[in-house]
Amino acid sequence: MSLIVGAIAPPFELSDATGQPVRLSDFQGQWVILYFYPRDNTPGCTKEACAYRDVSATLGDRNVVILGISPDSVASHAKFQQKLDLPFRLLADVDTSVAQAYGSYGPKKFMGKEYLGVYRDTFLIDPTGKIAAIYRRVKPDAHVAQVLADLERLQA
Repeated sequence: MSLIVGAIAPPFELSDATGQPVRLSDFQGQWVILYFYPRDNTPGCTKEACAYRDVSATLGDRNVVILGISPDSVASHAKFQQKLDLPFRLLADVDTSVAQAYGSYGPKKFMGKEYLGVYRDTFLIDPTGKIAAIYRRVKPDAHVAQVLADLERLQA
């Protein structure tokens, strides 16, 4: 499935690091940064999570919620969240159904080996539940700055 800007974001319900159910609809009326990442405790995923952590206080002041999604378990997310002191929710998409609904799961290649996995993608969702921006196959280094710049432009 290929999502486009302006489309309604696919609904979902996943468990967070405490085991509590989280639905996208819980955040109606707020901006949502929904980011998919391959795996807890890997260098790129740690870098991206820390970048979002470092800007989370200013985003909260702007009615923005951050949600990170990976196929890791609730227990793995709890350890990762505590280790990095992440103030936002990490959601367990163990069967990758949500990643698939967002087109963020498919064939990948690493060191000549092909496998299926989660892509590092981000979706900016507006307060009405529509996709305001899509970022595919992002690099964790400068990505958060781009999301913030676009968010500022869209909120103006």
